[in-house]
Amino acid sequence: MRKLFIFFSFLLYTVTTLTFPPLTTSASTSCRTLCGNIPINYPFGIDVGCGSPQFKAMFNCSTDLYFTTPSGSYKVQSIDYEKNTMVIFDPAMSTCSILQPHHDFKMSDIQNALIRPSYDTVFALLNCSNDSPVHNRYRNLCFNAAGHSCDELYSSCTSFRIFNTTTPSGNSTVHTTPYCCFTSYDTVRVMSMNILDCSHYTTAIDNGKMRGVAPLDWSYGIELSYAVPEIGCDRCRESGGTCGFDAETEIFLCQCPGSNNNNPTRECGGGMTNQGGFTSTNLNHTTILLIMFMYFVYSIL
Repeated sequence: MRKLFIFFSFLLYTVTTLTFPPLTTSASTSCRTLCGNIPINYPFGIDVGCGSPQFKAMFNCSTDLYFTTPSGSYKVQSIDYEKNTMVIFDPAMSTCSILQPHHDFKMSDIQNALIRPSYDTVFALLNCSNDSPVHNRYRNLCFNAAGHSCDELYSSCTSFRIFNTTTPSGNSTVHTTPYCCFTSYDTVRVMSMNILDCSHYTTAIDNGKMRGVAPLDWSYGIELSYAVPEIGCDRCRESGGTCGFDAETEIFLCQCPGSNNNNPTRECGGGMTNQGGFTSTNLNHTTILLIMFMYFVYSIL
Protein backbone atom coordinates (compact mmCIF):
# COMPACT_ATOMS: atom_id res chain seq x y z
CA MET A 1 0.00 0.00 0.00
CA ARG A 2 2.77 2.43 0.91
CA LYS A 3 4.45 1.77 -2.44
CA LEU A 4 1.17 2.52 -4.19
CA PHE A 5 0.88 5.83 -2.30
CA ILE A 6 4.44 6.79 -3.23
CA PHE A 7 3.65 5.99 -6.85
CA PHE A 8 0.54 8.23 -6.79
CA SER A 9 2.51 11.03 -5.13
CA PHE A 10 5.23 10.85 -7.79
CA LEU A 11 2.60 10.78 -10.53
CA LEU A 12 0.87 13.89 -9.15
CA TYR A 13 4.19 15.73 -8.80
CA THR A 14 5.08 14.95 -12.43
CA VAL A 15 1.69 16.06 -13.75
CA THR A 16 1.82 19.26 -11.69
CA THR A 17 5.33 20.13 -12.91
CA LEU A 18 4.42 19.58 -16.55
CA THR A 19 1.11 21.44 -16.30
CA PHE A 20 2.29 24.38 -14.22
CA PRO A 21 5.97 24.98 -15.02
CA PRO A 22 7.74 27.54 -12.86
CA LEU A 23 7.38 31.07 -14.17
CA THR A 24 10.87 32.32 -14.87
CA THR A 25 12.23 35.24 -16.83
CA SER A 26 15.59 36.34 -18.10
CA ALA A 27 14.72 40.01 -17.79
CA SER A 28 16.55 42.34 -15.47
CA THR A 29 14.92 42.94 -12.12
CA SER A 30 15.78 46.66 -12.12
CA CYS A 31 16.07 49.30 -14.81
CA ARG A 32 18.18 52.41 -14.45
CA THR A 33 16.18 55.56 -15.04
CA LEU A 34 19.11 57.97 -15.44
CA CYS A 35 22.39 58.06 -17.36
CA GLY A 36 24.46 61.13 -16.61
CA ASN A 37 21.86 63.90 -16.68
CA ILE A 38 19.63 62.17 -19.26
CA PRO A 39 16.42 60.51 -17.93
CA ILE A 40 15.81 57.01 -19.32
CA ASN A 41 12.12 56.25 -19.82
CA TYR A 42 10.10 53.92 -22.05
CA PRO A 43 10.62 53.09 -24.90
CA PHE A 44 14.36 53.33 -24.18
CA GLY A 45 16.44 51.21 -21.84
CA ILE A 46 20.12 50.75 -21.00
CA ASP A 47 19.79 47.47 -19.08
CA VAL A 48 18.87 44.03 -20.41
CA GLY A 49 15.10 43.58 -20.63
CA CYS A 50 14.33 47.28 -20.08
CA GLY A 51 12.29 49.53 -22.37
CA SER A 52 10.97 48.26 -25.69
CA PRO A 53 12.70 45.32 -27.42
CA GLN A 54 12.65 47.28 -30.70
CA PHE A 55 15.27 49.63 -29.23
CA LYS A 56 17.47 47.03 -27.52
CA ALA A 57 21.24 47.40 -27.95
CA MET A 58 20.86 50.91 -29.41
CA PHE A 59 22.03 52.69 -26.24
CA ASN A 60 24.94 52.33 -23.87
CA CYS A 61 25.74 54.23 -20.71
CA SER A 62 29.19 55.01 -19.37
CA THR A 63 29.37 58.40 -17.71
CA ASP A 64 27.14 59.70 -20.52
CA LEU A 65 24.42 58.23 -22.72
CA TYR A 66 25.41 57.17 -26.24
CA PHE A 67 23.28 56.16 -29.22
CA THR A 68 24.93 53.51 -31.38
CA THR A 69 24.55 53.12 -35.15
CA PRO A 70 26.59 51.20 -37.76
CA SER A 71 28.76 54.31 -38.26
CA GLY A 72 29.62 54.98 -34.62
CA SER A 73 28.46 56.09 -31.17
CA TYR A 74 26.88 59.51 -30.72
CA LYS A 75 26.48 61.34 -27.45
CA VAL A 76 22.85 62.01 -26.53
CA GLN A 77 22.42 65.68 -25.66
CA SER A 78 18.73 65.60 -24.74
CA ILE A 79 15.52 63.56 -24.99
CA ASP A 80 12.06 65.15 -25.18
CA TYR A 81 9.58 62.42 -24.21
CA GLU A 82 6.57 64.65 -24.94
CA LYS A 83 7.62 65.46 -28.50
CA ASN A 84 9.26 62.06 -29.10
CA THR A 85 12.53 63.64 -30.19
CA MET A 86 16.16 63.13 -29.23
CA VAL A 87 19.22 65.25 -30.07
CA ILE A 88 22.57 63.57 -30.64
CA PHE A 89 25.95 64.98 -31.60
CA ASP A 90 28.33 63.45 -34.11
CA PRO A 91 31.87 63.97 -32.76
CA ALA A 92 33.33 63.16 -36.19
CA MET A 93 31.49 65.84 -38.15
CA SER A 94 32.85 69.28 -38.96
CA THR A 95 31.65 72.40 -37.16
CA CYS A 96 32.43 76.09 -37.29
CA SER A 97 35.38 75.56 -34.96
CA ILE A 98 36.87 72.29 -36.26
CA LEU A 99 37.32 70.65 -39.65
CA GLN A 100 37.02 66.88 -39.40
CA PRO A 101 38.20 64.20 -41.87
CA HIS A 102 35.88 62.60 -44.39
CA HIS A 103 33.02 60.81 -42.60
CA ASP A 104 29.64 59.15 -43.29
CA PHE A 105 26.61 59.01 -41.00
CA LYS A 106 24.74 55.71 -41.31
CA MET A 107 21.85 54.04 -39.50
CA SER A 108 20.53 50.47 -39.60
CA ASP A 109 17.29 49.57 -41.38
CA ILE A 110 15.37 49.20 -38.11
CA GLN A 111 16.72 52.55 -36.90
CA ASN A 112 15.63 54.19 -40.13
CA ALA A 113 12.14 52.84 -39.46
CA LEU A 114 11.93 53.69 -35.75
CA ILE A 115 14.23 56.58 -34.89
CA ARG A 116 15.38 58.49 -37.98
CA PRO A 117 16.62 62.09 -38.26
CA SER A 118 13.75 64.58 -38.30
CA TYR A 119 13.04 66.96 -41.16
CA ASP A 120 14.26 69.78 -38.90
CA THR A 121 17.78 68.39 -39.24
CA VAL A 122 19.72 70.11 -42.03
CA PHE A 123 22.71 68.31 -43.51
CA ALA A 124 25.15 70.82 -45.03
CA LEU A 125 27.42 69.14 -47.59
CA LEU A 126 30.61 71.15 -47.92
CA ASN A 127 33.33 71.59 -50.54
CA CYS A 128 31.46 69.67 -53.24
CA SER A 129 33.13 69.28 -56.63
CA ASN A 130 31.70 70.51 -59.92
CA ASP A 131 30.99 66.86 -60.75
CA SER A 132 28.98 66.25 -57.60
CA PRO A 133 25.51 64.71 -58.23
CA VAL A 134 23.92 67.43 -56.08
CA HIS A 135 25.57 70.05 -58.30
CA ASN A 136 24.19 68.51 -61.45
CA ARG A 137 21.53 65.87 -61.98
CA TYR A 138 20.27 65.86 -58.38
CA ARG A 139 20.45 69.58 -57.74
CA ASN A 140 16.78 69.45 -56.67
CA LEU A 141 17.85 67.57 -53.53
CA CYS A 142 19.33 70.83 -52.21
CA PHE A 143 17.07 73.41 -50.59
CA ASN A 144 17.21 76.87 -49.11
CA ALA A 145 18.23 76.68 -45.45
CA ALA A 146 16.42 79.62 -43.88
CA GLY A 147 18.01 82.03 -46.35
CA HIS A 148 21.64 81.03 -45.73
CA SER A 149 24.20 80.63 -48.53
CA CYS A 150 27.41 78.71 -49.11
CA ASP A 151 29.42 81.92 -49.15
CA GLU A 152 28.03 82.88 -45.72
CA LEU A 153 28.88 79.47 -44.29
CA TYR A 154 32.42 79.50 -45.68
CA SER A 155 33.16 83.05 -44.56
CA SER A 156 31.55 82.90 -41.08
CA CYS A 157 33.18 79.73 -39.78
CA THR A 158 36.88 79.68 -39.03
CA SER A 159 37.25 76.02 -39.98
CA PHE A 160 35.47 76.48 -43.33
CA ARG A 161 37.47 79.50 -44.51
CA ILE A 162 39.99 77.12 -46.01
CA PHE A 163 37.44 76.50 -48.77
CA ASN A 164 37.52 80.16 -49.86
CA THR A 165 39.90 80.42 -52.77
CA THR A 166 41.18 83.14 -55.08
CA THR A 167 42.30 82.52 -58.61
CA PRO A 168 44.10 84.92 -60.98
CA SER A 169 42.02 86.20 -63.90
CA GLY A 170 43.93 88.56 -66.21
CA ASN A 171 45.06 91.57 -64.19
CA SER A 172 42.80 90.74 -61.22
CA THR A 173 41.92 87.88 -58.89
CA VAL A 174 38.57 86.19 -58.65
CA HIS A 175 37.16 85.05 -55.32
CA THR A 176 35.50 81.63 -55.60
CA THR A 177 33.73 79.34 -53.18
CA PRO A 178 33.14 75.66 -53.82
CA TYR A 179 29.60 74.39 -54.12
CA CYS A 180 27.72 73.39 -50.98
CA CYS A 181 24.32 71.79 -50.54
CA PHE A 182 21.77 72.06 -47.76
CA THR A 183 19.82 68.81 -47.85
CA SER A 184 17.94 66.23 -45.77
CA TYR A 185 19.05 62.95 -44.22
CA ASP A 186 17.51 60.97 -47.09
CA THR A 187 20.25 62.26 -49.41
CA VAL A 188 23.16 61.04 -47.27
CA ARG A 189 21.27 57.85 -46.52
CA VAL A 190 21.14 56.88 -50.19
CA MET A 191 24.48 58.34 -51.33
CA SER A 192 27.75 58.16 -49.42
CA MET A 193 30.10 61.12 -49.17
CA ASN A 194 32.27 59.48 -51.84
CA ILE A 195 29.35 59.34 -54.27
CA LEU A 196 28.27 62.87 -53.35
CA ASP A 197 31.88 63.99 -53.95
CA CYS A 198 31.75 66.44 -51.04
CA SER A 199 34.68 66.43 -48.65
CA HIS A 200 32.94 67.37 -45.38
CA TYR A 201 29.53 67.81 -43.78
CA THR A 202 27.92 69.40 -40.76
CA THR A 203 24.41 69.26 -39.34
CA ALA A 204 22.24 71.89 -37.72
CA ILE A 205 18.74 71.82 -36.27
CA ASP A 206 16.37 74.26 -37.92
CA ASN A 207 13.67 74.60 -35.28
CA GLY A 208 12.45 77.84 -36.76
CA LYS A 209 15.32 79.84 -35.27
CA MET A 210 17.97 79.61 -38.00
CA ARG A 211 16.72 82.51 -40.11
CA GLY A 212 18.79 85.61 -39.50
CA VAL A 213 21.16 83.72 -37.19
CA ALA A 214 24.85 83.50 -38.13
CA PRO A 215 26.34 79.99 -38.56
CA LEU A 216 28.42 80.50 -35.43
CA ASP A 217 25.21 80.49 -33.39
CA TRP A 218 23.43 77.58 -35.05
CA SER A 219 22.30 74.63 -32.98
CA TYR A 220 24.65 71.92 -34.26
CA GLY A 221 23.56 68.30 -33.88
CA ILE A 222 21.12 65.73 -35.25
CA GLU A 223 17.51 65.64 -34.07
CA LEU A 224 15.94 62.18 -34.19
CA SER A 225 12.19 61.55 -34.21
CA TYR A 226 11.15 58.22 -32.77
CA ALA A 227 7.99 56.13 -32.68
CA VAL A 228 6.71 54.67 -29.41
CA PRO A 229 5.37 51.08 -29.63
CA GLU A 230 1.88 51.02 -28.12
CA ILE A 231 1.77 47.89 -25.93
CA GLY A 232 -0.02 49.14 -22.83
CA CYS A 233 2.97 50.60 -21.00
CA ASP A 234 0.83 53.32 -19.40
CA ARG A 235 -1.11 50.71 -17.44
CA CYS A 236 2.10 49.22 -16.06
CA ARG A 237 3.64 52.60 -15.25
CA GLU A 238 0.50 53.88 -13.49
CA SER A 239 0.52 50.80 -11.24
CA GLY A 240 4.07 51.61 -10.12
CA GLY A 241 5.91 49.26 -12.47
CA THR A 242 8.63 49.66 -15.09
CA CYS A 243 7.99 48.59 -18.68
CA GLY A 244 10.35 45.97 -20.03
CA PHE A 245 10.49 42.65 -21.82
CA ASP A 246 11.75 39.10 -21.45
CA ALA A 247 15.22 39.03 -23.01
CA GLU A 248 14.66 35.61 -24.58
CA THR A 249 11.06 35.78 -25.77
CA GLU A 250 10.74 39.60 -26.02
CA ILE A 251 7.29 39.30 -24.43
CA PHE A 252 6.11 42.44 -22.61
CA LEU A 253 7.07 42.48 -18.94
CA CYS A 254 5.86 44.86 -16.24
CA GLN A 255 8.60 44.88 -13.62
CA CYS A 256 7.22 45.59 -10.17
CA PRO A 257 9.26 47.15 -7.33
CA GLY A 258 10.02 45.05 -4.26
CA SER A 259 9.02 41.82 -5.96
CA ASN A 260 10.71 38.99 -7.79
CA ASN A 261 7.46 38.18 -9.55
CA ASN A 262 8.48 39.36 -13.00
CA ASN A 263 5.86 37.36 -14.88
CA PRO A 264 4.64 38.83 -18.18
CA THR A 265 2.08 40.96 -16.35
CA ARG A 266 0.33 44.08 -17.56
CA GLU A 267 0.37 45.83 -14.18
CA CYS A 268 1.69 45.50 -10.66
CA GLY A 269 -0.52 44.00 -7.98
CA GLY A 270 -3.12 42.64 -10.39
CA GLY A 271 -1.46 39.36 -11.28
CA MET A 272 -3.01 39.43 -14.78
CA THR A 273 -0.70 37.76 -17.25
CA ASN A 274 -0.11 38.72 -20.83
CA GLN A 275 -0.51 35.17 -22.02
CA GLY A 276 -3.65 34.23 -20.11
CA GLY A 277 -1.57 31.98 -17.83
CA PHE A 278 -2.10 31.15 -14.19
CA THR A 279 -1.90 33.80 -11.51
CA SER A 280 -0.62 33.13 -8.01
CA THR A 281 -4.23 32.72 -6.83
CA ASN A 282 -4.87 30.03 -9.44
CA LEU A 283 -1.76 28.18 -8.37
CA ASN A 284 -2.71 28.34 -4.66
CA HIS A 285 -6.12 26.83 -5.40
CA THR A 286 -4.51 24.10 -7.48
CA THR A 287 -2.05 23.26 -4.70
CA ILE A 288 -4.86 22.95 -2.13
CA LEU A 289 -6.84 20.63 -4.39
CA LEU A 290 -3.81 18.41 -4.95
CA ILE A 291 -3.14 18.15 -1.22
CA MET A 292 -6.77 17.20 -0.59
CA PHE A 293 -6.59 14.54 -3.32
CA MET A 294 -3.39 13.07 -1.90
CA TYR A 295 -4.93 12.94 1.59
CA PHE A 296 -8.00 11.14 0.18
CA VAL A 297 -5.80 8.55 -1.57
CA TYR A 298 -3.77 7.99 1.59
CA SER A 299 -6.89 7.57 3.75
CA ILE A 300 -8.37 4.84 1.55
CA LEU A 301 -5.11 2.97 1.43
